Amino acid sequence: MKIALWIVQSLLAFAFGASGYMKVFAFHQFVASAPDLANQQGLFTFIGIAELAGAVGLILPALTGVLPVLTTWAAVGLGTIMVLGTGLHIMKGEWSHVPVTVILLALSAFVVWGRGFGSQRKPISGT
Repeated sequence: MKIALWIVQSLLAFAFGASGYMKVFAFHQFVASAPDLANQQGLFTFIGIAELAGAVGLILPALTGVLPVLTTWAAVGLGTIMVLGTGLHIMKGEWSHVPVTVILLALSAFVVWGRGFGSQRKPISGT
């Protein structure tokens, strides 16, 4: 179970780290794929910063053992972003993006469950 959690956390950290990086540091390239979002830079910069923080939060607290419950909270936050992202894509009729956001939501929920919330045990430490 621990190995599966670390694999999922690593995959999520990579996915959200890359997505957050594009939104914060390469917004013009991000907008090239979705030109109707060009006037939303502030919102997407905020989302990108939250994704970058979540990516760090998925790995660092559990790895160091310093406040490992923050890993669970990072997964909760990223799951919340995915719920909102799914709603946005549905409203815009971008049905091809919905499966990706739902899969990322499910993986985030797995980390939340596996690292403490929803289970009858204490959160798993970093190893």
